[in-house]
Amino acid sequence: MSTPKTALDKPRLRWACRRGMLELDVLFSPFVEQTWDTLSDLEKGTFERLLACDDPDLFAWAMGHQKSDDPALQAMMTYIVNRVKV
Repeated sequence: MSTPKTALDKPRLRWACRRGMLELDVLFSPFVEQTWDTLSDLEKGTFERLLACDDPDLFAWAMGHQKSDDPALQAMMTYIVNRVKV
């Protein structure tokens, strides 16, 4: 029995983490390298949904200027920010 795969394999995920804003690159790239393999399938799916969002929204959520209307996306962004700070 194989484990379910997310839509993006790790090399593609690394590429998807390269954003138009350096501030987002600095958040997402270390997160993927340090944390991706420990996430549940549900968390991986949430992270992939987060990557589909627009950079200005992601930046506003990361900086705490706004919150996502989707509680799962907001929780993932908060987790990423807290995890990368450490």
